[in-house]
Amino acid sequence: MSVTVNGKTYYRTAEVCRMVGISRSTLFRWLNEGLCKGSKYRDCRGWRLFTKAQIDELKAKTCQISRSD
Repeated sequence: MSVTVNGKTYYRTAEVCRMVGISRSTLFRWLNEGLCKGSKYRDCRGWRLFTKAQIDELKAKTCQISRSD
């Protein structure tokens, strides 16, 4: 369930993973490896909150194809 704060919508980790089509472990690995920007926002429980722009960035990353020869 998304959260709205001061008119801006934020999404929790489970929602982000579902929207992007990746697992939670993949999301956290990407964050730890610095492959995508971490969330600056957290809710009162300390859970990460992501913006729509961050979700779009993650979606773009899933569309990248790497080629190894």
